[in-house]
Amino acid sequence: MAIALDRLLAHMAWANQKTIEYLQTLPEESLKAFATNPEWHAAEIIYHIVDSADHYAFRISGLPALTQPGDPCIDDVKEIADLVRLKEQAAIVDKALLDCVKLDDIQLEYKNAEDKLVKRWRSTILSQAIHHATEHRAQLASALEAKGFTPVNLDDLDLWSFEIDTESKII
Repeated sequence: MAIALDRLLAHMAWANQKTIEYLQTLPEESLKAFATNPEWHAAEIIYHIVDSADHYAFRISGLPALTQPGDPCIDDVKEIADLVRLKEQAAIVDKALLDCVKLDDIQLEYKNAEDKLVKRWRSTILSQAIHHATEHRAQLASALEAKGFTPVNLDDLDLWSFEIDTESKII
């Protein structure tokens, strides 16, 4: 079997689920924890991971995973109970991203958020989706720790832990 992005995407999906599960164990006030910017709090970070993945999946495949083009983004996370919905949405969008590995790696042309025409390979966008989620899980841990909450242990979310946890399961 050739080396591909599917294991990394499976790891990302697993880590996203573990992160949301961890957040569900914390008190309500933990969702407002931030490191340096009060607008970039824990609830916003975890929401951003899932909402951005929705946009990445659509950009790569042209198929909506959670929201249709032109629709509002997914609902914000305001309380711990909202994480049940977000966890389900993360599973859907992470599966959509995993399905993207079956597509041909072509260069896509589109207008970005600044209304500039850009060209990106599907593999670049897919790689960015993985990196993006990892980066923001680290920011989430920092936000929680900065406000005195025990952060999600990033070592428990690494690829080694993923492989140990899933070695008997087919990925």
